[in-house]
This record gives sequence, C-alpha cells and structure tokens, in this order.
Amino acid sequence: MDIEENRISKEILDACILIHRELGPGLLESVYEVLLEDELVRRGFRVTRQTEIPITWRGKRFIKGFEADLIIDKKVIIELKSVEKLHPVHFKQTLTYLRLLNLRLGLLINFGECYLKNGFHRVVNGLE
Repeated sequence: MDIEENRISKEILDACILIHRELGPGLLESVYEVLLEDELVRRGFRVTRQTEIPITWRGKRFIKGFEADLIIDKKVIIELKSVEKLHPVHFKQTLTYLRLLNLRLGLLINFGECYLKNGFHRVVNGLE
C-alpha cells in the first residue's frame, strides 16, 4: 500500500469521526456524503462526488455503469452507508469499483453504527 494512500485513509477516518461525533448515526447517506466532501476539501484534498464508473465490455465503453460516492485525490474510493448492518454485498460493491477504476484502496464506511470505529472498513484490490 502506498504511503500516500495510508495518509489519505487516516485523514478520512479523522474527518468521519468528527462528523459522526457531531451528528451521530442514522442520517441519510447523502447528508454524510456532502459533509465529508466539504471536510476533506477543507483539508486540501481533491474530492469528486458521485463519479461515474464506466464499464468496458468487449472493447466498448459503457458510461452509465456505477457511481462512486467519493473519490479522494484519484487514489481512494469511499463508499458510504447508513445502515443497521453491513452485508457482504457492500464489500463486493466497493471491490468492484476499485477493480473497474484500477485503484487499490477503498473505504467502506457505515455511519449507521453507534461507534464509527465498528463501521470503518478498508477494502483492497490486488493486495495480500
């Protein structure tokens, strides 16, 4: 894992904890998404929100595939949830986004948890 990706991940966790402490669990994902984008931009990161993830099939590129909640500095994908419990499909979704964009680190963050540390998960592509 790149040192830069780990540094970004640490800043994201710190920003998420700040937001979660202030607002608590259970709001809509879109609320956390907007606030996290703002907090990370304040910290100097380049953030894209609801970024289309194209699918290439047999040499043809399909633009409307998936959308990543947040992409930070073109290195880290953030998939946000605000649910009672994460399911395996949420991890698979994040890994699929990583593979399609050829990135190595995704963060699956569930703001629905009472304690955010229980809802913060690293998903890696192509690493042991």
